[in-house]
Amino acid sequence: MEDNSVIDIASINQKIEKESAFVDLLVMEINKVIVGQKHMVERLLIGLLGQGHILLEGVPGLAKTLAINTLSKAVQGSFSRIQFTPDLLPADVVGTLIFNMKENDFTIKKGPIFANFVLADEINRAPAKVQSALLEAMQEKQVTIGDETFILDKPFLVMATMNPVEQEGTYPLPEAQVDRFMLKTVIDYPKLDEEQLIVRANLKGSFEQVNPVVSVEQIISAQKAVREVYMDEKIEKYILDIIFATRYPEKYGLEELKPLISFGASPRGSINLATAAKCYAFIKRRGYVIPEDVRAVILDVLRHRIGITYEAEAENVTSEDIINKIVNEIEVP
Repeated sequence: MEDNSVIDIASINQKIEKESAFVDLLVMEINKVIVGQKHMVERLLIGLLGQGHILLEGVPGLAKTLAINTLSKAVQGSFSRIQFTPDLLPADVVGTLIFNMKENDFTIKKGPIFANFVLADEINRAPAKVQSALLEAMQEKQVTIGDETFILDKPFLVMATMNPVEQEGTYPLPEAQVDRFMLKTVIDYPKLDEEQLIVRANLKGSFEQVNPVVSVEQIISAQKAVREVYMDEKIEKYILDIIFATRYPEKYGLEELKPLISFGASPRGSINLATAAKCYAFIKRRGYVIPEDVRAVILDVLRHRIGITYEAEAENVTSEDIINKIVNEIEVP
């Protein structure tokens, strides 16, 4: 029986190695334009391969728009950008019915949501109605205009950005809506030598041409292959222990976290953590998940799924501190 499973993993490994050959090509192509920001590029790929969506938080000017635009060019996908503002309407996102005088009938005008890569810029600037229209499309992968329902193109990746600096005129995303994002990635400033390269490239004004290196079909095939990445039962148990420790910390010898957590991660957290770990293994061209894969993606998957109490805020404890404590406590398989 054991020999069989060894052969099985070996064949999965071979298959994944073949399927993931395009990853290096894609990253090289993106790096022509994006300097540094390895973490963000990796997270974009995880979102794309895991059929999830990404919430990016970072100050303006950190190449968030440029990154997703570059990715869409390298993947031969369609790209659209929605600038969220307080006067935006749901119809501006999903589309609307327009009266056609010639035919004396209504025709459907599709909105910018109908693209493979959608950038929702400053999502917290738009009112709840607009946010929920976008989030419904993200969750259901379909849009209803009038009485017609349209299935969105595959792959479909929404990258929403949030500016953490300004709070005026913003509508914070409710926890239930933030939970729809597979990953929440916080982007930091580039390193000094990286920024020097960015400044040079901008002053020259000559950016390298991004060429399409991967087809949409290859991405769809890779999304299916990710599901075949082997995950041992011990790793599953490890993921569930981490998630349950966010809900019942006292059962894992972490009583001190109980008053700091207002609510733990939902089952969506466990699903996304397992999926993201598989995607990370795929990007590293491996056909099986190891505990390091889980640890590599855990902050991005869980930082927006754990509610912290006023007590935690008073003590300057963030959800990331809580996750790190849990990860250090839970036994690694």
